[in-house]
Amino acid sequence: MSLPADAVHRLRLIRSENIGPVTYTHLIARFGSAERALAAIPDLAARGGGRAPRLAERAAVEREMAQVAKFGATYLFLGDGDYPALLAEVESAPPALIVKGDTSLLKRQCVAMVGARNASAAACRFARQLAQALGERDAVVVSGLARGIDSAAHDGALATGTIGVIAGGIDVVYPPENAERQAAVAERGLLIAEQPHGTEPRARHFPYRNRIIAGLAAGTVVVEAAPKSGSLITARLAAEQGREVMAVPGSPLDPRAQGCNQLIRDGATLVQNADDVLEALAPIHPGAVSARRDGYANDPVPPDAGDGERNVVMNLLGPVAVPVDELIRQSGLPPAIVQTVLLELELAGRLERHAGGRVSLS
Repeated sequence: MSLPADAVHRLRLIRSENIGPVTYTHLIARFGSAERALAAIPDLAARGGGRAPRLAERAAVEREMAQVAKFGATYLFLGDGDYPALLAEVESAPPALIVKGDTSLLKRQCVAMVGARNASAAACRFARQLAQALGERDAVVVSGLARGIDSAAHDGALATGTIGVIAGGIDVVYPPENAERQAAVAERGLLIAEQPHGTEPRARHFPYRNRIIAGLAAGTVVVEAAPKSGSLITARLAAEQGREVMAVPGSPLDPRAQGCNQLIRDGATLVQNADDVLEALAPIHPGAVSARRDGYANDPVPPDAGDGERNVVMNLLGPVAVPVDELIRQSGLPPAIVQTVLLELELAGRLERHAGGRVSLS
């Protein structure tokens, strides 16, 4: 798989300070290329009232790319044809994925399966059988290579196609006892990471991983999950992305089933077998990633905000997160101008982005 000609520039932009997935997309939409975006960042940060963020060094990025290649993995960049189409529609889609294995699995219908790490033996058996049945019906099972339900789902679907999304670097195994399973997924399925090569997983990385799991799939099935568990975060992300949320009911006497039962009460689809899962999945037609959502597509020249417009937006911001759409409505300014101000503030280290398209001052 060949990398785009500007792969080094793209990766430099992604690995630079204060540049997350949403900011990356805005910069590419505004400047047309990663190279031009990198050149423009110092001036944008100055307009936002802060110092320029530290840009990733070319040498460091080239070392990372060499390590990834030596490991037998490669990159998928947002906007390229090989990038998974459903994930590309997510607002916070990772600008680059590091993958090892069979990327053709990304072209097939994917179903996410998640659940408790300390799952019961019965739930693990059910998850393994459900994953196997889904695979026999040509679905690809996506999970997070965690203990419990994730591991059972990968085991059930290994022969037919499974995708494992990990929280650390592509070369890092977590948990340690899953070393053989992770290697098997990379060899017979597909292994995906967002973090740079060699990154040890931290608590903050797991919600990022969960959004990828949900984003790759037409729907997410939860099998055993306690209230406030990471599995329910994945289910919430799937719902926010407009995907189907499904849950397997469990005994009210088992705390590990409370999360699934609550999901069903809240409107998730109750499923008991593979036929239920596939019936619940409404057709999803992946569309091309469009810069229009970033507010620049209708402007032949990238807009610059004046001091007056910048002050209007600044006065509406505070420590409490507010939707960008609300800022646009209350400011009365064109969306492109509001997005420009937010971009300047974020590059200056003065703005924080939150889930659901919300922003606040840092």
